Amino acid sequence: MAINLKKGDGINLTKTEPALRNIRVGLGWDKRSGGGDFDLDASVFICRLNAANEPKLIADEYFVFYNNKQSPDGSVIHSGDNRTGDAGGDDETIRVSLDKIHADAREISFIVTIHDAVARGQNFGQIQNAYIRLYDDATGRVVAEYDLDEMFSQETAVQFGSFFRQNGEWSFKAVGAGYRLDLGDFVGGYQ
Repeated sequence: MAINLKKGDGINLTKTEPALRNIRVGLGWDKRSGGGDFDLDASVFICRLNAANEPKLIADEYFVFYNNKQSPDGSVIHSGDNRTGDAGGDDETIRVSLDKIHADAREISFIVTIHDAVARGQNFGQIQNAYIRLYDDATGRVVAEYDLDEMFSQETAVQFGSFFRQNGEWSFKAVGAGYRLDLGDFVGGYQ
């Protein structure tokens, strides 16, 4: 049975799912009626912690998105860009192999941004039914899910959730934080 998470909730995957090694992360959303075409982009930032305990990219190649679909170690693979969000089920999928993650990685953040949001006058207030689901990739079973029930009326980006590694254990946290940023702002913040 899947664990339903609320904003700020976490789950220790190492303790609750000790055999889990390969995770499929499904991200989904629907546009509100009359909202025009939306191109939402899921991105993954694989980070170490710097001296100030802030997450920073291990290297530029550890930023996984529609133009860089795989991390150098093969631990994170992006399915590609869904430019409409019209498909049923997950709109974008990311596969994570916990056994392959770079040894220095401490955080893996999942950010969704609206492509050209400012130019198109779009924000997450025009999106509904947004969620992130963690699947056991071997069985297809949903391990945990988080439905974003927040209204982000002005935000152009949302951090859906993050994996964290501490003391050799992996956890997932449902973040649900909205921002008025674009993808370039996140890249700059994580470098």
